[in-house]
Amino acid sequence: MTQTHFTLNNGKSIPSIGLGTWQSAPGEVAKAVEFALKNGCRHLDCAWAYGNEAEVGQGIKASGVAREEIFVTSKLFELHHHPEHVPLAIRDTLKNLGLEYLDLYLLHWNINLEVDAPEGVLPRNEHRVKGSSGKFKLDVPLSDDVTPTWKEMEKLVDQGLVKSIGISNFNIYRTRKLLKEARIKPVANQVELSIQNPQPELVAWLKKNDILPQGYSPLGGTGKTNLRDNEVVQKIADQHGVQTANILLSWLVTRGINPVPKSVTPERIANNLKLVELTKEQFQELEDLSVSHPKQRVCDQSDSFEPDYDIYQENDPEFNDKVQFNKD
Repeated sequence: MTQTHFTLNNGKSIPSIGLGTWQSAPGEVAKAVEFALKNGCRHLDCAWAYGNEAEVGQGIKASGVAREEIFVTSKLFELHHHPEHVPLAIRDTLKNLGLEYLDLYLLHWNINLEVDAPEGVLPRNEHRVKGSSGKFKLDVPLSDDVTPTWKEMEKLVDQGLVKSIGISNFNIYRTRKLLKEARIKPVANQVELSIQNPQPELVAWLKKNDILPQGYSPLGGTGKTNLRDNEVVQKIADQHGVQTANILLSWLVTRGINPVPKSVTPERIANNLKLVELTKEQFQELEDLSVSHPKQRVCDQSDSFEPDYDIYQENDPEFNDKVQFNKD
C-alpha cells in the first residue's frame, strides 16, 4: 500500500506529495492551487521569495477546501534572517496567503544577505547591499551560525503563528550544528532530491535523526525531461501503466522522502498525486540508477554572492556529507 502521509517528529502529519509553487508565473498559480485542492492535493509548498503567495492565497480561498484540511508550508527568505526581521516576515507571508497560521515554516537557505532597510521595515530586494564585485553581500557570521534566527522561529511556534519549523538546503554538518542549539528540533529539511541528486548519506542521516527529508526538483528541474525519458524509468512506468513522473515520485516516497513537484498544468498536477507500490526489484533498479546516473544539481547559489560561500560543502574534506555521515 502506498504511503499517503508522513509523521513529523512533533506528531503532526504531512501529506506525502506536495504541490510546489516555485517559478509559477503570475496569473497561473492561483488556478493551479485551486485545481490541485479541488482534485485531492492537501499539501502546498510556498515561499516568500517566489513572489506569488498572494495568488496562492487566492487559490486556497477559491477552492472552498477548509483551512484545517490543507498543509501549508512557506519559507523565511535569506533577506530576513536578522532576528528583528523574522516577525515581520511571517506576518507578511500570512497576510499574503490570507491565513492565520502556517503548518510548516522553513529557513529557506543557510545563508543570509546583508540588508540596508529602515528600522521596522521588512527588507525587500531593493534593500540588498552590493559588494565591490557587483554581487550582493553576504552576512557571513549569521550565515555561519543561524542560531539567532532559529530562536526567533521557535518563538513563532510559541505564539501559534506556525505549527512546525524546519530547514532547507542544510547539509549534515550544518544541521548537526543547529541541533546542538535548538530548543525546538526541525521537523524537516527540504533539499534537492532526485535520481540525479540522490544524496544518500544526507537522507539516511536525516531519517536516523527523525527529520523528514523533503525533495524539491524531484523530476530533475523545470523543463528538463532527461529523468522522465530514462529507459529504466520508462520500463517500470510501462509495467504499472503510469507516467514516468509517477515512478520518480514513488521512488522518493519509498525512500522516505516527501517530494514537492512543481506544476501549473492541470493534467500534471492531478497525475503527480498518483503513487504506485514499487516491487523490491523495481525499487532496487531505481536505486542502482541513482548511483550510476551522472550527478547534477539544479540549484546552487554558492558563487552568487560576495564572498563566495560553499553552501553544500560537497568537496570540503572535513564537512562533506560522506565524512560527516561516518562520524556518527
